[in-house]
Amino acid sequence: MDALRHGWPLLLPGAPPLLPVETAPDGAAAAPRLLISAARAATLKLANQRDAADPHAPVLIRDVAPVDLVTARAIADPVLDLATPLKGPFASEPLPWQDAAAAALELARIAGILPAFLVDPLPAGEAVEVTPADVTALADPARLFIATRTSLPVARAEDAQIAVFRAPDDLREHVALIIGQQSSERVPLVRLHSECLTGDILGSLRCDCGPQLDAALAAMAAEAANGGWGVLLYLRQEGRGIGLVNKMRAYRLQDQGFDTLEANNRLGFPAEARDFPVAARMLDLLGAPTIRLLTNNPAKVAALQAAGVTVAERVPHQLPANPHNQRYLDTKRDAAGHLLV
Repeated sequence: MDALRHGWPLLLPGAPPLLPVETAPDGAAAAPRLLISAARAATLKLANQRDAADPHAPVLIRDVAPVDLVTARAIADPVLDLATPLKGPFASEPLPWQDAAAAALELARIAGILPAFLVDPLPAGEAVEVTPADVTALADPARLFIATRTSLPVARAEDAQIAVFRAPDDLREHVALIIGQQSSERVPLVRLHSECLTGDILGSLRCDCGPQLDAALAAMAAEAANGGWGVLLYLRQEGRGIGLVNKMRAYRLQDQGFDTLEANNRLGFPAEARDFPVAARMLDLLGAPTIRLLTNNPAKVAALQAAGVTVAERVPHQLPANPHNQRYLDTKRDAAGHLLV
């Protein structure tokens, strides 16, 4: 991930060098082939979509002439589509190094950059070696551990505790806020809340994250007042797992008329890129194998159950809309299956 942020090429087993389009230093690098995701390939009107069922699946495309970085960035970034509407023609090519390509796209997502690479560019520069197994290890929730735990009085509950979680190779530190006295006699009320800088801190009206966070803490404080307890899992997965910069790109696409899921797909990401097994691991480390989940999203319930958590009850968590987030909530209901009425 450090290499990708610096714009250095990656070298994966069986694959040619892959230069990240977004962060590569400006220069003479060019290549006739690009690696992008199936979702982005679909927006470029490529006919041969063997992997279209998985929006994050890698697709290898070829242009009629070598593509420089300026052109490659216009191909990779849909925010630039209006300024550069004429692209291609492109052709899809067979991808014999599928696992390596998938690992590269996943690393790009985790690093918060556009999932696009020049393939075997000239000049390439010295490449950083990585393997798909390294990416699998990075995502392994079993590597997560509690780094520290202490009391943290908060406005909603003065008897709260905070636990901070780390993994060896991941700089993102997830947090659990425990409200009330933990007890095996009561099933905790749990909220999975993905980090949202704009909503949680700045009070953005484009989403419902800030009000949902506050309402969840209030509900857990009420549980504690009645002898129960609650856990807020604050997951460092900004923008549903695509990162802050890409979330802002998605906002620009929403300003052009796309809904939140369409915007993520146009950027080349899946509509849902959050890592729910991480949340399951946090609950396991906290000793909470059975929970009552505060959510409107049945897919979140299913994801936790698939990761080994027993969800005894889904507790609705709906809040009023405002003029700025009405379409966002409608998309959640109509396209993502959230139970909103």
